[in-house]
Amino acid sequence: MKRALEGIRVLDLGSYIAAPYCCMILADHGAEVIRVEPPKGRVDREVGPYSVDGQPITFGLTIQRNKKNITLNVNSDEGRRILGELVKQADILVHNSPKGSKEAQVLDYEILQAINPALIVVAISGFGQDGPYAERPCFDAIAQAMGGSMSFTGYPGMGPLRAALPYIDFNTGARAAVGALMAYQERRNSGLGQLVDIALFDVAFSIVGTVGCASEYLLLGEERKQVGNGGFYAYCCSGKAADGYVMINVVGNSMWRRLCRMIGREDLVNDPRFIDNLRRYRNYQDIDVVINQWLEGKTVEEAMQSLDEAGIPCGPVNTVPKALQVPQVAARQMLLEVEYPETGKVPMPGVDIKLSRTPGQVAKRASFLGEDNEALYCDLLGYSSEELVRLKAEQII
Repeated sequence: MKRALEGIRVLDLGSYIAAPYCCMILADHGAEVIRVEPPKGRVDREVGPYSVDGQPITFGLTIQRNKKNITLNVNSDEGRRILGELVKQADILVHNSPKGSKEAQVLDYEILQAINPALIVVAISGFGQDGPYAERPCFDAIAQAMGGSMSFTGYPGMGPLRAALPYIDFNTGARAAVGALMAYQERRNSGLGQLVDIALFDVAFSIVGTVGCASEYLLLGEERKQVGNGGFYAYCCSGKAADGYVMINVVGNSMWRRLCRMIGREDLVNDPRFIDNLRRYRNYQDIDVVINQWLEGKTVEEAMQSLDEAGIPCGPVNTVPKALQVPQVAARQMLLEVEYPETGKVPMPGVDIKLSRTPGQVAKRASFLGEDNEALYCDLLGYSSEELVRLKAEQII
């Protein structure tokens, strides 16, 4: 079945999450993605978890799915020459080499653009390609901290709390994929490539700003505070049932009235403390007391049934094993198994962008380090088997 991005060739020179995830999205939807690693592999192969045969599950098997893999020492003279040959054949190049590093100098947009004016270069970094912090190193946790979100994550009175999942990394990777496709669409008119500059800090700051925190402070003088599992400008609660927790989210007066009727507390509908979203946010702890009283003695399933019947958004607070059992996972094909030599079947997430006519798919397992050297160097660039032997002996590939 045809996929949406077939015919696009991408060079993936990224490591860790954001850049490889960007390329995974493109590969899932049919782009030919060629992962380019140093002869001994990228540093992210040292990060677990690992399969029983020692393969890095996240960074070696899952996030590299649908990609081909070649090795190349781009910091050598001959490696740079070969990279230039690959660049001539590519539409998009993605990397996250820190500005000022040796590899970032090799992957400088002006140098690559001179080789292939139509090339789109997606440069993912901590702080962007300019500004006073451009050469500072950064990971997801640093971006969460500096962007402001950690200051109001957690429960009142506790210290700042980092989100357990690296959501800035994944957001940045997804935005990088969107940026690459924007530039590719524009190239259809101009014939020219361009630089797509994506920064972890920009994404972190943008998310905080988009939910209103910057305006809230600059216009109203209010600094957002920790509310635990409560919601901002709406009511949210992880209430304790007899056998677990239920997440409840109430937005708007109509939904609030339905909740009050359902729990038998219609007296709260016009209570001045809860008269609108803002005041329910301000007084969420008082509502928590009422909700937890209602939940007392009820199982999660019993509470969910009542909430569902009242049309109140709710859900159980699942452990990972329980999340795997949610019926939507199977119905939406969100958990797949991919067969790997030695490792066996490796579970991984399905494709989360659903296209009706040209759906993405996990069409092939991730190639192992250097597995596609012969096919790509010989078939794409025209090297002989003898030349490959020499390049390997000289540690160029």
